[in-house]
Amino acid sequence: MVTPVFAGEQKVMLMLGGKFCEAYLGDVEASLTKLPGVKAVDLKSMKGHAVVTIDGGKVTAGRLAAAVNGVKGDGWNCTGQVMK
Repeated sequence: MVTPVFAGEQKVMLMLGGKFCEAYLGDVEASLTKLPGVKAVDLKSMKGHAVVTIDGGKVTAGRLAAAVNGVKGDGWNCTGQVMK
């Protein structure tokens, strides 16, 4: 789900999943905040979701999901799916 906030800003909600991902939310947050255009990451408002505030012109919702999907290690992984 993509929701306008202020001019140029949007909130994107990602549903999180994957094996043991809940133990690696710090890695998910770090991966998302490294992307240009990400202004804030909220992992606490909704369990199993990330609410990401972005500058809509700099990063896409698909790029956010790809960043979450890249968070993985030996025997664990995270998945992110954009909520519609």
